[in-house]
Amino acid sequence: MVQYPMTAAGAASLRAELEQLKNETRPQIIAAIAEAREHGDLKENAEYHAAREQQGFCEGRIQDIDAKLSHVQIIDVSKLTNNGKVIFGTTVTIVNVNTDEEVTYKIVGDDEANIKLNLISVNSPIARGLIGKKIDDELIIQTPGGAIEYEIINVQYIA
Repeated sequence: MVQYPMTAAGAASLRAELEQLKNETRPQIIAAIAEAREHGDLKENAEYHAAREQQGFCEGRIQDIDAKLSHVQIIDVSKLTNNGKVIFGTTVTIVNVNTDEEVTYKIVGDDEANIKLNLISVNSPIARGLIGKKIDDELIIQTPGGAIEYEIINVQYIA
């Protein structure tokens, strides 16, 4: 059985999306299908076919979220003792050794990852390079632009 590691916030977000899909999106699609049926011939009814396609995407996403939530492993690092080690769920500040550019990432599950919010997947190259390291460790991360050397300057165990 596959476990999906996730932060508490990520699991809550997925549950909220699931509720929205089941209680708002699904009924809207059903209403759109019913309305399109009233227009007659379904073979040439673009509204009907579009609504059915939406229904397929919606039901698929509902099944996907249900499956993930049934196998979720919620990891709340705020309840752990901060020993300075980078693990799933930690917020890590690293500095580029060559440019002194600082960046802070939170290591999260695949479904929570959003680089615009500095939430990186535990399976990303950066996170894989950081996991297991401690404050003041230096590491080299392979990027599309080449290898970059970083130093870990802060590790936070916050929710």
